[in-house]
Amino acid sequence: MDYRVVLLIGAAVTAFAPANAGAQEGDAAAGAVVFKKCATCHVVDSDTNKVGPSLNKLFGRKAGTHPNFAYSAGMKAAGEGGLVWDETVLREYLHNPKAKVKGTKMAFVGVKDEKEITDLIAYLKQYSQ
Repeated sequence: MDYRVVLLIGAAVTAFAPANAGAQEGDAAAGAVVFKKCATCHVVDSDTNKVGPSLNKLFGRKAGTHPNFAYSAGMKAAGEGGLVWDETVLREYLHNPKAKVKGTKMAFVGVKDEKEITDLIAYLKQYSQ
């Protein structure tokens, strides 16, 4: 194939790529501010449970399984049903916890702003490595 055709195809793909293609990256510093809404019940920088379970090393964890935390029957059932915390699942949960996990005892109504959720996920990911 002629290199000029390759260049033209590459330019066309770039020109028509969605403007928000990298939007899922998030700003961890902004996420730290959003996390203040969660900090009453959760910690992320240690493995300590509060009113809610520690969110340290959350990504890849099966729901309802953090040690020494008394989960609701709904959260335990979600984990037994295969719910594992990843970006997609957490995004849905943060948007509306009671809709994502029926019977959760988490009283928080959720985060409605998608950018705040994206930033919060970026912040939490720092503590899952």
